[in-house]
Amino acid sequence: MRLRSLGRLGPADAVTVGNAALGFLAVVAATVDIGLAARIVLLGAIADGLDGVVARKYGGTEAGPYLDSLADVATFGVAPATLVAVVARREWGTPAALLSGVSTESLLALAGVVVPALYVAAAVTRLGLYTAYDTDSDETVGVPTTLAATIFGAIVLTGYRGAGTVLMGFHDAGFLLALAAVLTPLMLCDVVYPDLHAQDALVMGVVQAGAVLLPGLYGRGFAFGLLYVALAYLVLGPVLYWRR
Repeated sequence: MRLRSLGRLGPADAVTVGNAALGFLAVVAATVDIGLAARIVLLGAIADGLDGVVARKYGGTEAGPYLDSLADVATFGVAPATLVAVVARREWGTPAALLSGVSTESLLALAGVVVPALYVAAAVTRLGLYTAYDTDSDETVGVPTTLAATIFGAIVLTGYRGAGTVLMGFHDAGFLLALAAVLTPLMLCDVVYPDLHAQDALVMGVVQAGAVLLPGLYGRGFAFGLLYVALAYLVLGPVLYWRR
């Protein structure tokens, strides 16, 4: 018996499938260490850029665009949403508290499940539309899921200090939940984002790698840099970037 897929997939597809596996690992890690989950999501973002480089060098396959979107659902849709849901559960508990009476905390616990679910739904919809209409274009409609996930990963790493540590300020459950609520409709909006130029994508990958690999203050410094760059592209990309 032979594996049917081996003769039909290329090197870039192997990178893409590996990205999907990273998405699963990020989901598992989120239940143990939020910082580790954020690093794995950013590692997936690096892999997402790398598969394009490999495809340009060795050629792509017809399955490539579909595999890419499926992998992105796992790494940039389900994994960030799980991260938010886990942080929300640690702070507010589960929606089961509604059975014993409505309170602010129980409503927040419910939102901590519903909002991440809507985030995943928006990511799946956006990626399906991208595969159908934008694969061969140098621009895309709506906030890219990779960008949204990068923002989540960078924000967590700017303030996380180890497993079991409560995230405070811009990194607590309320802020992450609000961020998910904002990014969910933005993924489905009609704002057009140009693809990153090759040299800018390389710089982004280097900064992501620094945030993932470097310990302590060095890693946090790269995480802050990544956050600033990602937010700049989120806000200014549709207006200024493609005029270069």
